[in-house]
Amino acid sequence: MMQKILDGIERAGNKLPQPVTLFALLMMITLVLSWIFGGISVEHPGKSAGLLDRNGNPVDSISVVNLLSRDGFQMIMTKMVSTFAAFPPLGLVLVVMLGIGLAEYTGMISVALRLFVSRVPRSLITFSIVTAGMISSVAADAGYVVLIPLGGAIFLGLGRHPLAGIAAAFAGVSGGFGANLFPTGLDPMIAAFTEPAARIIDPEYTVNPLSNYYLMAASVPLVGLAGTWVTERIIVPRLGSYKPAGDIEIEEQPPITKLERKALRGTVVSLILYTALVALTIVPADGLLRGEPDANGVRSMRPFYDSLVPVMFIGFLIAGLVYGLVSKTIKSDKDVTTMMAKSMSAMGMYIVIAFVAAQFVAYFNWSHLGSVLAVKGSDLLNSIGFTGGPLLVAFIIVSSIVNLVMGSASAKWALLAPVFVPMMMLTGYSPETVQAAYRIGDSFTNVLTPLLPYFPLVIVFAQKYVKETGIGTLISLMLPFAIAFALIRIPMLLLWIWLGWPLGVEGPIFYQP
Repeated sequence: MMQKILDGIERAGNKLPQPVTLFALLMMITLVLSWIFGGISVEHPGKSAGLLDRNGNPVDSISVVNLLSRDGFQMIMTKMVSTFAAFPPLGLVLVVMLGIGLAEYTGMISVALRLFVSRVPRSLITFSIVTAGMISSVAADAGYVVLIPLGGAIFLGLGRHPLAGIAAAFAGVSGGFGANLFPTGLDPMIAAFTEPAARIIDPEYTVNPLSNYYLMAASVPLVGLAGTWVTERIIVPRLGSYKPAGDIEIEEQPPITKLERKALRGTVVSLILYTALVALTIVPADGLLRGEPDANGVRSMRPFYDSLVPVMFIGFLIAGLVYGLVSKTIKSDKDVTTMMAKSMSAMGMYIVIAFVAAQFVAYFNWSHLGSVLAVKGSDLLNSIGFTGGPLLVAFIIVSSIVNLVMGSASAKWALLAPVFVPMMMLTGYSPETVQAAYRIGDSFTNVLTPLLPYFPLVIVFAQKYVKETGIGTLISLMLPFAIAFALIRIPMLLLWIWLGWPLGVEGPIFYQP
């Protein structure tokens, strides 16, 4: 029955237009909806907290903006170029791919993958890919760029269907979002919205950035096991054996030579030295990538978190250079620029998709349609009057639904926190508990929405192996992961609360005035 359902989803989804056309249609729909509902407003959730805009004026409401008005049309035209240039995934993808491209075309990644496959037990590879996806959020969104294509390559090297590897990696990176063994930049960012919302009820309340750390760290092995089970029991049988099309050539990988092993050892040594240099910028209190002297805890690491993409780019660049020079695949500086240029030429389709996607995301944000929709949904749930566990579960579900139309974790929480944090504090739950519930809802549906900025990129990676891959194919592959992760993480939160365990550092479950 599951296979029939997924087959139906795939057929229906693949009838959707290509991503470029789909985003163009969504742009038109957004313009029309902004014209129809222009002027409709809702009370801003932060009104009672005395929220101010950039000019210092009180924010009372959120109104749908008509983008087909004179001002709206001028904004669309004058900001078209800057909107594309400032599209966050675009710069991240291109910068990281410059370094990865060099490492790839020198042969380093291929050799490292073959060595990895030969050393890691086959039974642990799927679990390792899913878990690595969750941990990759330490490096911001670089996991989308680095790990997902590697997942496909690893599975292909094992003689398995590469789309299963891509799906497993995508599930870890996106569906397991928030679960991590290490603190990330998301922790202080989310806490920065939770604390002001809590102070609506308690003006002296503070929220530790690591207040959800214990729960999120404990989620990693469980989500990893769930992702492994879905991959092996549902995705792999569904895909079957991989038979590349006639125009897709998969070369046989030759044995690793002594020179390649020598080059790889040199690469490892260079990366160890590079890691040591990076550590010198963050370990000392006055390190170059540490925050202000009065900052403490995770906040003191903000410059480092903001520098992770350049840190990764330089790391891949060093690795590719060392490997290429030792293995003789790089003979001059011309080879370096040629290899990096090849990596950019392979991103042509993504750049086209990114242009249209950037315009749509901008239109949706400018129109405030997503914000009004989120507030309306929040008000509806608030009016139902749920309390206790059912309220938490309902909140998680609403967060997951809103996540389908609003990609930014901080934007959603900025709207939802002032409504739900005070309300649930009055029912006895701490702000940290509400925050944890939100983070769970803002995770497992990531893999189902084409509005995720990286969704088109995952399709591009998959089309390398199966050219017919479309939106429906990817959604049908990822739906079992979303269901499994929801069935793991929601009961886990409820059990955690029932046991009375702290959610993290200074992370109480209940609020006591």
